[in-house]
Amino acid sequence: MSNHGYDSGRLNLPFVGICTFGKYPYVEDWGAIDADVAVLGAPFDFGCQWRSGARMGPRAIREASTLFSFGHAGAYDHEDDVTYLDPAKVTIVDIGDADIVHTDTMKSHANIEFGVRKILEAGALPVVLGGDHSINIPCINAFDDQEPIHVVQIDAHLDFVDERHGVRYGHGNPMRRAAEKSYVTGLSQIGIRNVSSTAKDGYVDARAMGSDIQSVRQFRKMGVDGMLARIPKGARYYVTIDIDAFDPSIAPGTGTPSHGGFIYYEVLELLAGLAKQGDIVGLDLVEVAPDYDATSSTQILAAQLLMNIIGRVLHEKEQR
Repeated sequence: MSNHGYDSGRLNLPFVGICTFGKYPYVEDWGAIDADVAVLGAPFDFGCQWRSGARMGPRAIREASTLFSFGHAGAYDHEDDVTYLDPAKVTIVDIGDADIVHTDTMKSHANIEFGVRKILEAGALPVVLGGDHSINIPCINAFDDQEPIHVVQIDAHLDFVDERHGVRYGHGNPMRRAAEKSYVTGLSQIGIRNVSSTAKDGYVDARAMGSDIQSVRQFRKMGVDGMLARIPKGARYYVTIDIDAFDPSIAPGTGTPSHGGFIYYEVLELLAGLAKQGDIVGLDLVEVAPDYDATSSTQILAAQLLMNIIGRVLHEKEQR
């Protein structure tokens, strides 16, 4: 009878112990990161335009992720016939949170950027837990000395505002700031729908600056394979996931819910396909605001998606 590796260590049930991401080891010294993946929290939500609360997202996602701490033998997926996240093959660590200085956006963003840079210096894959979507700005900044990247955004909103009342670094601005970078070769903006954070001129600018914009309905019409065909193959991908890309029926815990969103498998299959056709080199998941979801299903969805995507990214790298 399979014991899922429990004979090699403590039972370590989800409600026991410290809530690091996936109950992986905590590394306090950012100069001593030695792992395939390093998880960084960015509990910042000063960029919100309406409902705040995403500052509590990293803590909620970590707690939810303990449900998916798979004992000591990784996670077997019978559909793929693959054991993902096998601890004998991959190493994942949680390096805690970037230091957030209340009311100081630029200093807080700089501290997030510093954390991502330390992960990249260590040769690990950065996985950043937001926080509002403005935290993507320092994440992308940290790639300025890396090879070029293509940004894949899964989101309900375009987030392509240039400047509004002097604000350039809020959660409506990150994709515009990314598109301005010389090392960002283009953007795939997927799931964009309904009344958006960006006016028509933003859509015009986005397309002129190299964006391919697709709604949920357009995505469903072409299917996963059709969407993947629109994304450059063989590229280095930075993936940014706003939890409001998902329908609020399954992810109500967010500041700007938008009906008509994705279901779980649509996004999982898209990102699994992306990991096969290129190299995912960075990942953030943002806008989980747990106080708006009494069931905790939003943060459980976020944690489940991240664990599965991390597993697939590492598996595809192993196959190459």
